[in-house]
Amino acid sequence: MAAVAVATRWWLLLVLSAAELGVARALQPPNILLLLMDDMGWGDLGVYGEPSRETPNLDRMAVEGMLFPNFYTANPLCSPSRAALLTGRLPIRSGFYTTNGHARNAYTPQEIVGGIPDSELLLPALLKGAGYASKIVGKWHLGHRPQFHPLKHGFDEWFGSPNCHFGPYDNKARPNIPVYRDQEMVGRFYEEFPINLKTGEANLTQIYLQEALEFIQRQQAAHRPFFLYWAVDATHAPIYASKPFLGTSQRGRYGDAIRELDDSVGRILRLLRDLSIAENTFVFFTSDNGAALISAPRQGGSNGPFLCGKQTTFEGGMREPAIAWWPGHIPAGQVSHQLGSIMDLFTTSLSLAGLEPPRDRAIDGLDLLPAMLQGRLTDRPIFYYRGNTLMAVTLGQYKAHFWTWTNSWEEFKQGIDFCPGQNVSGVTTHSQEEHTKLPLIFHLGRDPGERFPLSVASIEYLDALRRITPVVQQHQEALVPGQPQLNVCNRAVMLLWTSA
Repeated sequence: MAAVAVATRWWLLLVLSAAELGVARALQPPNILLLLMDDMGWGDLGVYGEPSRETPNLDRMAVEGMLFPNFYTANPLCSPSRAALLTGRLPIRSGFYTTNGHARNAYTPQEIVGGIPDSELLLPALLKGAGYASKIVGKWHLGHRPQFHPLKHGFDEWFGSPNCHFGPYDNKARPNIPVYRDQEMVGRFYEEFPINLKTGEANLTQIYLQEALEFIQRQQAAHRPFFLYWAVDATHAPIYASKPFLGTSQRGRYGDAIRELDDSVGRILRLLRDLSIAENTFVFFTSDNGAALISAPRQGGSNGPFLCGKQTTFEGGMREPAIAWWPGHIPAGQVSHQLGSIMDLFTTSLSLAGLEPPRDRAIDGLDLLPAMLQGRLTDRPIFYYRGNTLMAVTLGQYKAHFWTWTNSWEEFKQGIDFCPGQNVSGVTTHSQEEHTKLPLIFHLGRDPGERFPLSVASIEYLDALRRITPVVQQHQEALVPGQPQLNVCNRAVMLLWTSA
């Protein structure tokens, strides 16, 4: 009966969409390809205004598809945002946070003990119900111990690493980070998979590209729908690119990496066309969090007009580039002003497969198909969490900050700066400032840089506060935090790899 319900729902979606768009679709659900960049900023693409215009393939993808200028991650750091994408849930629900300090960012470095809990239902496991083959290429970052690996959570195949390409290490007290093919470790960064820190040369993006192309070809030949999660990390410091791309950008090594990723996306989309499956493949491009300005200018990107960057809940840390592409279905050359979230990719992917989201848990993701196919906008809040703390919320054009904080004075005095060249008095604070009684409210349409908070005495402020307050209260009253997974680090966890 469940299979019949899935097929019926998919058929109804086909009929309704075809009737509205005049498009005939295949009965097989579409392939799903999610392209997740690492630390790539909102302002890094030509279509978003980057002046060097070195992303022709991504710019063309936007022209042929739909741009989402108001698209957000669920956390300003790698691991929690990736957990949110694959579960459709805020990281605080899945346990991807720490209680070791108020509003403290946390992720899964190689010493962390925790990871994605067995109780969480990940997208690839659910897509199996509609017959999908699934693969992750690149960075997992949801736990390093074997019980947390991708194949234990629904993926059929994996080529990549549990972590980013940090190192090199001494391989004794601190081993280099492993690279896996499925369940087998096939090497380590800086060893079998070399990265030249001096020149920035590494072939990893080319290896990841070939893994993607081969998987697509293999699934197309088998006439099986596929889910490919391409989670590359060349734009995360230390930045790398392969030799043909080094020195080719006006933006230095970071631009070289961008150019290679752009070329790779172009080759993936070209393959879809060559195989005549472009019209049956939904592709979405975005990033896990904003550009890491702490690494700028040589190893960090651009967040365009937005304030601060990675690790903060200002717009620069949370608003991401986003492009949807599905020829023959998503109208070309469109811009959607739907407030979108990385968690929406979970719900939208299930909808594409004709599946319902799990009903036994809170799902924060929204189905974006009505926005993409019919231009329908849904009013919804965007919650900005840092650790286990709700820092801010956006509703419509208004954003309310309940806490402001960049990083500590101690770190800042040591040269660690999440907002270089940006200082907004009372906003970019180096101590945790509470505004829960009278939040700082900005109109993002007029003030996307969050520089001019509304006067608390203005009618506009009071009207915005009246709209936002019940939404936040309802959210907080219903919230059930998951067991924190990122509280405990233990270096002994790393030593398990030395015999792998």
